[in-house]
Amino acid sequence: MNEQKFTIDDAPFNRFHFRIAGLTFGSSFCDGYSLGIIAMALTVFGPQMNMNSLWTGLIGSSALIGLFAGSLILGRLSDRVGRQKIFLVNFLLITVATILQFFVSSPEELFILRLLIGFGLGGDYAVGTTLLAEFSPKKYRSSLLASINVVWTLGYVASNFVGHYLGQVGSDSWRWMLVSAAIPAIVVLILRIGTPESPRWLVSMGRVEEARQIVKKHLGANVEMGEMGETATGTENQKTLGFRGLFSKRLRKRLAFGGIFKLTLVIPYFAIYTFLPSILSTMGFEQNFFADTMLNLFLLVGAIIGLWLLAKFSRRGFTIGAFTILTVSLFSLSFLHNGSQFLMLVAFLIFTFFMSAASNLTLVYPAELFPTEIRGSGIGMVTAISRIGSAIGTFLLPVSLSSFGLSASMAGMAAILLVGLIVSIAWAPETKNLSLHEASDPLLETENSPKGTEIPFTKNEKIT
Repeated sequence: MNEQKFTIDDAPFNRFHFRIAGLTFGSSFCDGYSLGIIAMALTVFGPQMNMNSLWTGLIGSSALIGLFAGSLILGRLSDRVGRQKIFLVNFLLITVATILQFFVSSPEELFILRLLIGFGLGGDYAVGTTLLAEFSPKKYRSSLLASINVVWTLGYVASNFVGHYLGQVGSDSWRWMLVSAAIPAIVVLILRIGTPESPRWLVSMGRVEEARQIVKKHLGANVEMGEMGETATGTENQKTLGFRGLFSKRLRKRLAFGGIFKLTLVIPYFAIYTFLPSILSTMGFEQNFFADTMLNLFLLVGAIIGLWLLAKFSRRGFTIGAFTILTVSLFSLSFLHNGSQFLMLVAFLIFTFFMSAASNLTLVYPAELFPTEIRGSGIGMVTAISRIGSAIGTFLLPVSLSSFGLSASMAGMAAILLVGLIVSIAWAPETKNLSLHEASDPLLETENSPKGTEIPFTKNEKIT
C-alpha cells in the first residue's frame, strides 16, 4: 500500500513543529518579561536616580524604539540572508545586553542597553513569527501564531510577581529585577542552536533541493514541497519584488491595514501596561496588590480565551468586534475617573481582557498578509510601524498623566482605538482557513474574502 503524501500546509503536527513553536514562544516570553520588569524596576530606579517624567518616559519606551529599528532592519535582512542566521544571532545580542543591565550606573546607560534589547527582540518579531508561519501546517498556523501572545502575556505576568518579590531585597533590587530576564534569554539562545532554514525561503531563492531535504529531515519523508516546489521563483524574482514591493499597488493596502491595525492596538497596550503601577495609583489603587493581581489574571485569561475566539470567529469579525469593545470600555474608564472605584476597576478589567484577546491577532494577521519573498520585510515593517507608535505613546503617557490627568489620557487612547476600528471595517481582509500561499496573495480571490476587502487587480496581474 502506498504511503500517504502530505504537503507542508497539510503535514501532521510533529516534534519539530513543537520545537520551532517553543523557540519562538521563548522570545515572546522574554519580550513580555522585559517590558513588565522595567515597569517594576523603574519604581525603584527612578527615585534613586532622581529621574523626571522625561527620563521615565524615555527608558520606558527605549525597548520599543529598539523594536522599531530591529524589526525594520532585521526583517528586511532575513529576506536577503535567510531566517535561520538572524534567529540565532539576535538572541545573542539580547542575552548580553540583558546581563549588562546589572552594572548600569545612570539613566543614559540603561537607555542604551534597553535600545539594544529592543533591537534584538524587534528582529525576532519579524524573523521568529515568519519562521513559525512558514513551517506551520495550515490547520495549526493561527493557533500557534496566536499562542505567541499568550506566552508574551505569561512573561509579563511572571515579571510582575518576580518584581514584587525582588522589590523587597534592598536598594539594589532593580538590578536583580533587570538581570533576572537573562535566565530565560540564555535558555532560548542555547536551544536555538541547530535551527534549520525555512524551506519556503529557500524555494523563493531557487534552492529547491535544499528545501526538500529540510522538509524530509524535519517534517517527514512523506511530506513534499507541494505547489512551492513547482513554482520556485529564484533570486531574480526576489530581487524584483524587493522591499519596494510592499508599497506597490498590489500590496500597499495590506501594508497600510497591517500597520494601522497593529499600531492602534499596541499604543494603548504598551503605554498603559508599562506604567500600570502609576495608573493604578492615579485611580486610587496605590499599593493595591489585589487590583494589580486581578488585572494580570485578566491579561492571562484573555490571551488564552482569545485562542478560542480566534478559532470561533472570522479574522475580520474578531478584529472589528474587539476594537468596538476596547473603544467603548476605555472611553468609559475616562468618564468614570473620580467616580466609583469598583466601576473603574470593572471597566479596566473588561478592557484588559479584550485587549489581551485581540493581541492574538497581531501575531496572526501580519504573517498572512505578505508573500514569502518579502514576508520578513512585511512583518518587520508592520512591527516597526506599530513599535515606533507605541514608543511615542509610552514616552508621552507619563507626561500626559502629569499634565492632563487620567481622564484625558484614557480618552486619547480610546480615540486611537476608534481609528483602528474604522480602518478595520474598511480594509480588513479575510484570511482564515486558507493556505499560507492563498492567504498571502491578494490576487487570489476566494469565497472567504468578504466583498470589498480584496485589492482591485486585473485577472492577468502577477506579483513579481
